[in-house]
Parts: sequence; structure tokens; C-alpha cells
Amino acid sequence: MESTKEAGLFIAYGALMSMALVPIYVGSIASLKTMKRPENAQKSKKSLSPLDDSDDEDVGADTLTTNDALMFPIIASGVLFSLYMMYRYLDERYLNYGITAYFSIVGCAAMTKTGLMVAKAVTPLSLLKNVDKYKVSLSKGGKRLNHLSFTVVHIGLAVLSILMTIYYGITKNWVASNLFGLSFSVNALTLLSLGSFTTGMSLLAGLFFYDIFWVFGTDVMVSVAKNFDAPIKVLWPRDAIAYFLGDPTAIGFTMLGLGDIVIPGAFVALCLHFDRHMAWKRNPVGDFRSTDFPKPYFIACFVAYIAGLATTMAVMHIFHAAQPALLYLSPACIISALLTAAVRGEIKELFSFSDEETEEEKEKKSKTKEVKEAKEEKKEEEKTTVVETVEIETDSVSEMNVVVSESEEETVVVKSPKSGGKKKKGGKRK
Repeated sequence: MESTKEAGLFIAYGALMSMALVPIYVGSIASLKTMKRPENAQKSKKSLSPLDDSDDEDVGADTLTTNDALMFPIIASGVLFSLYMMYRYLDERYLNYGITAYFSIVGCAAMTKTGLMVAKAVTPLSLLKNVDKYKVSLSKGGKRLNHLSFTVVHIGLAVLSILMTIYYGITKNWVASNLFGLSFSVNALTLLSLGSFTTGMSLLAGLFFYDIFWVFGTDVMVSVAKNFDAPIKVLWPRDAIAYFLGDPTAIGFTMLGLGDIVIPGAFVALCLHFDRHMAWKRNPVGDFRSTDFPKPYFIACFVAYIAGLATTMAVMHIFHAAQPALLYLSPACIISALLTAAVRGEIKELFSFSDEETEEEKEKKSKTKEVKEAKEEKKEEEKTTVVETVEIETDSVSEMNVVVSESEEETVVVKSPKSGGKKKKGGKRK
């Protein structure tokens, strides 16, 4: 099998490339739903699919500030070094048990959400027309605190995710680990926004030096990556051909950390948001959530990411040594955005763009949501408190006790007399 090693290694590089590009593309497109909608844009039409939740419109994302971006490499360094010290001085088995338990819980939720995203994309609406939708609300004092909408499809995906979690926890299979890693990446790109190009470039620049120091300056990064038994990386057999042919000597994996996917991927998603912003600014018509608009910045940054990752793999292959991917990816993404803006004469618009909601916008959205929830609660109350009565005449009435049941059973509404009175008997209808 010696002759397959070189070909198998190139297959591994291609597999890692694919596992990086797919979540970046999918997560970037999905993140458009979290982009703040301009005031002159109408809300999207309500989806007919039971898998969609109308309350998901304008759900928003967690936005990093420039200060967060500057502190990120420092905090990440502290976490990385702490993990290195724990692996060096603590029992690795028990440490990995705790890490596996944590990532299994988080991974189960991430895989369920990613599975739902795939189901929405590939399932025809005609197959979902008879699927019932259920809703559970948590309220206090007439105010809805939270709600949960689900169907049998949601339940099925959750069960599959639990089974996959159990399987991964028992076997630590690398394919299952990749599925969790890809799910983490897609969800992170959907829920994380860099907010502005100033923040994005600050983050990439900081992590550029962070990656160089921890890979070239010490053995910390490589040691943690190899020993950290959790789905924080994507893996592929180094000699893929021999591995799949069942050769027992085909051992060893190539790997790519999720940080090398998510961080540059968030910048690629930011470029897509800027494309949407500029396209809407030029022609504010149609559905703002549509993906049908010119994407020059997204395409340029996506291609630059591919070139940067390919360069990383080429250098790693030539020198047979681990490479800090952000050494190549950070400059590639930043330069692609700046060059595109320079060519299009949009440098000023690039740096003035902000994808972050102001406090005023957040407050306005919160009030609108409260009003909507109050109307829904009122409608529900009107539906469930209708009482029909039948009167029985007596002499006089001194007091009245009313009992309204929330069940389908009959209720009794009684006017209790002291010296004679009027009695009513009624049934409640839903």
C-alpha cells in the first residue's frame, strides 16, 4: 500500500477542503436571516411549511464588538494554555470524559438544528401538508416568557441526534466527530455576527499573531489538538485509499480545527451581508431575505479563503510540518475585501457598514414583540373562556360565585341565595 500514500494524502486534503467550504457557504446563506432588516423592507411572507417558525423572523445574532475582537486572542490564549496544563498534569482519561459529556450535550442540540435546516431545504412542501404543528408557551403574569414550536419531524431529528451522541460517546468514531464538528460550524456562523469590517479585520489580525505564536513558538496548539478528544476539528485518514481498503497499517489522520473554519467563515458571511446591504441600497424592492442579488464581496472572499487554505495545505505538504492556517487565511480574507472595495470605489461604504442593531432598534423590536404576544394571549383567552348559561328563576340574589374550568367538562355557574336566589347552570365551549 506504499504507492497509495501520496494519492491518499491528496484525497485527504480535498476532503478537509470540502468540509471547510460546505459549512461556510451554508452558514453564510443561513445567516442572512439574522441580518437586521431595513425600515423600508417589508417582512417576508409567512411560510406555509410547519417546519418554519414565524417567530424566527429577525431573530438576530450575537454580535462581537471591536473590544471583543481585540480581547479574543488573549482570552483564547488563556484557555488554550489552561487546557495544555490540564492535559500535562491531570489524568487524561477523566478529563476527556468530562469534555465528551459537555460536547455531547451541546452537539446534540447543534445536530438537531442542522438536521432541521437540511430537512427544510430538501423536503417538498407537499409531503409536509399533513404534519401537525404543536406549540408550548411559558407565561407568567399574563406575559409570555418563552415558547416552543415543534412537529413530529423535530422530535424525529432530536431522537436521531441523541442516538448519534450516544454512538459517538461510546465509539469516538471520527465520522460521527466530523458530523458534530460540521454542525457546530454551521450553527456558529448562523448565530455569530462580526458586526462591522473594523471588528472583523481586528479579529483576524489578532488571531493571525495568535496562531503563529502557538504553532511555531510552542508545541501547545499541536499537543492540545491531538489530545483534546472532542469534536473541535474535522478529520480524514492520512492514507485514505489504504484506510478504506482495510489496511491495518493505514493509521494517522489529517485535521483542520473548527476555528480555522468559523472565524474566517464569519468574515465571509459579513461580506455576504455587505453585498445584501449594497444591493438593497441600490434597488430596495422585493424580499429582503432573498438570496437573489449580486455577491461580489462574498465571491471574492470565498475564493480567497479557498486559496488561503490550499496554500496552507501546500506548505504543510512540502515541509511536512503543522501550519497555522490563519497565517494564510487572515491576510487572504482581509485583502480580498479591501481589493474588491478599492476596485468598486466603495472603501468608505465598507468601513461605515454596520450589521449591529442600535439600542433604540433593539428596544423598538422588543416592544413590538411584547404587543404581538399580548394580542396572541388575548385571542387565546377569548377562545377558551366562553360560557353559555341557562337561567332558573328564584326570589332574589345576594351573591355570586363563578367557576370556569379549562377542561372540556361542563362547568356550573351558581348564584348562591341567602333568602332565595337565582341559579344558573351552563356549559363551557372551546
